[in-house]
Amino acid sequence: MKALVYRGPGLKAIEDRPKPEIQAPGDAIVKMTKTTICGTDLHILKGDVATCAPGRILGHEGVGVIDSVGAGVTAFKPGDHVLISCISACGKCEYCRRGMYSHCATGGWILGNEIDGTQAEYVRTPHADTSLYPIPNGADEEALVMLSDILPTGFECGVLNGKVAPGSTIAIVGSGPIGLAALLSAQFYSPAEIIMIDLDDNRLGLARQFGATQMINSADGKAAETVKTLTGGRGVDTAIEAVGVPATFLLCQDIVGPGGVIANIGVHGQKVDLHLERLWAENIAITTRLVDTVTTPMLLKTVQSKKIDPTRLITHHFTLEQILDAYDTFARAAETQALKVIIAA
Repeated sequence: MKALVYRGPGLKAIEDRPKPEIQAPGDAIVKMTKTTICGTDLHILKGDVATCAPGRILGHEGVGVIDSVGAGVTAFKPGDHVLISCISACGKCEYCRRGMYSHCATGGWILGNEIDGTQAEYVRTPHADTSLYPIPNGADEEALVMLSDILPTGFECGVLNGKVAPGSTIAIVGSGPIGLAALLSAQFYSPAEIIMIDLDDNRLGLARQFGATQMINSADGKAAETVKTLTGGRGVDTAIEAVGVPATFLLCQDIVGPGGVIANIGVHGQKVDLHLERLWAENIAITTRLVDTVTTPMLLKTVQSKKIDPTRLITHHFTLEQILDAYDTFARAAETQALKVIIAA
């Protein structure tokens, strides 16, 4: 089968690989129909994710059709259409019992990281019964690809961890796909103001279409000053970091108000200064989280009921044979105006 393989920092290639086989009773082999590229894949290619070794097939998102299942799988059978969660969860270990699927003792974020992932014609998914979701008849598969990772990540790590509440003021630093996913799901809670901050006017324009109330281009270095002006000098109740670089986390420290929350979503590959010398008395909370995908069933219902339309995040389409072009397009988003790309396998 064809697959996109990580070959070390800055290196990737399309390779022929053997079709995966069942290795444990709870496994399923899924024939991929659609997958995508995540910002985390770019972090892997930069060398930011030490757990991902050269030779790994990348990708942790997508939908497909069950090809075969292990003897222990009871919820799925060959031919079933399924959504693949980016998090594999046994459902039985201490962390899974606490709803922290991301820290599952035998799972977590392993697809496209510690085991081969979804940017291929087939993928082996461990703990299939608790890591796959049936796709309803007539569902838009492309919309559901956004439920593998990006929507639950924006919602859980940004909105829920950020304690977004009715009437609150929030700022999302980064208007890329994950920031826009946080923007879409933040509106479940009717915040009074949603301020989007980015360097890209095109993405800020999309943020306005998606429901943001204020847009700030931070290229002039005055974003914090502007946020303070917009909030009467107080700062925001929730600052969501959705990029993963030191400058954006520092900006969140500058704009959060007393009693507020900094909710980190971004994948950080470098250390960041924490200014406790001025934050220690501000009653703020700083949260971190690897998505647990505990909200995927709820988000699936909201998509099915048309309360949220994740297809608005999709800008480009490619085939698996074109995946190197897809990576190039996704990595040059400022030039290509790419958000999420769909890759048909």
